[in-house]
Amino acid sequence: MTSTRTVELEGHIIDSGMMQQAMGIVMDLGGDFDIEEFDVGRQKHDTSYCRMTVSADDDDIQEILHELNQIGANLTSTADAHVERAPADQVVPVGFYSTTNHPTDVRYDGEWIPVEDIEMDCAIVVEETDDGARAYTKVLNSIDEGDLVVTDDTGIRVKPPERPRDASGPFGFMQGGISSERPSESLIGDIADALKETKKEGGNVLVVAGPALIHSGGGDALARLVREGYVDMISAGNGFATHDIERGLYGTSLGMDMETMEHPRKGHKHHIYTISEVIRAGGIEEAVEEGLITEGIMYECVKNDASYVLAGSIRDDGPLPDTITDAIEAQNAIREQAHQADMVLMLSTLLHSVAVGNCLSSTTKTVCVDINPATVTQLLDRGSSQAIGMVTDIGTFVPTLAEKVLDEPDE
Repeated sequence: MTSTRTVELEGHIIDSGMMQQAMGIVMDLGGDFDIEEFDVGRQKHDTSYCRMTVSADDDDIQEILHELNQIGANLTSTADAHVERAPADQVVPVGFYSTTNHPTDVRYDGEWIPVEDIEMDCAIVVEETDDGARAYTKVLNSIDEGDLVVTDDTGIRVKPPERPRDASGPFGFMQGGISSERPSESLIGDIADALKETKKEGGNVLVVAGPALIHSGGGDALARLVREGYVDMISAGNGFATHDIERGLYGTSLGMDMETMEHPRKGHKHHIYTISEVIRAGGIEEAVEEGLITEGIMYECVKNDASYVLAGSIRDDGPLPDTITDAIEAQNAIREQAHQADMVLMLSTLLHSVAVGNCLSSTTKTVCVDINPATVTQLLDRGSSQAIGMVTDIGTFVPTLAEKVLDEPDE
């Protein structure tokens, strides 16, 4: 048997490639389509609209509709979403709807409800309150028995954000994808402007950082950005914090003298000495209060109330007392930061960048900087399509960014 459904696409569907992508999905999955209506925007700011019927065998139609839904081609029907109760803790109904990271609405009891805290690969839970129904995401391990979980694609409306067609506005530069050939000075200037605009509008900036930032000499510049209020949150690992503190205590990072680039005697033990002293003090904040830690990024975080999450790893030495060693607890702490972020700078760390990227909405401005282009590629492949990438040395990027944010006058 053949089934037919009608979907509609709206927005800059030609420039974004959504129109072509939708047609490709239908053909690749063995269906047919017929364009019923197609209104093309004539000016840069005009949007376009397309309504198409999709036909396929009964066995294929649901897969096609699901894939179309994921890119923002939504059914025209106004049926409510299907919901089922979770049969047990951490168990979702069969056929539950798995979210994208795009803004999403759910139709429930005849009303479209925006899904709160949207992120990819979650379930949607609907909750009835005295003020009406609300919908929000839950990771699978947080599902409680009896949760009202949305299933299949009915009553789901996905709205992928669209990047500007030109370079207007503070985030107009975020059209670029990945490049090692774009003018670094100009692009860093654009990122600096975006950072200042985010703070001017009262937004929150999250920095995701790896130990290479310390090794390459970018620590002082990032500490300065924290001190001056341009960084609200840090997401990193045990190694990042350890080498930042090690540099303040011994002048080394991973045992290398940051001034002479030489390896002093016993320098390779400095990181474990650092961890031992912080453990003795009771934690990073306690070490700052007693005067053990007197400089660096972690020092500025404590002194300026910038929150930090240090997520543990199987390879960690120590670790520092502040490191969260429970993986689920660390995920939840990262997720809380990600939901508060309006702009994210991912600085030379593949694993943490992907972890945080998985928790971000596609509307969150994201910049990923690494000397290795594969880091940015993997981030994009994992679904963080809103990210732009800059392939450059992190030790050059962060000081230049700090200089443009803090030392250059606004135009």
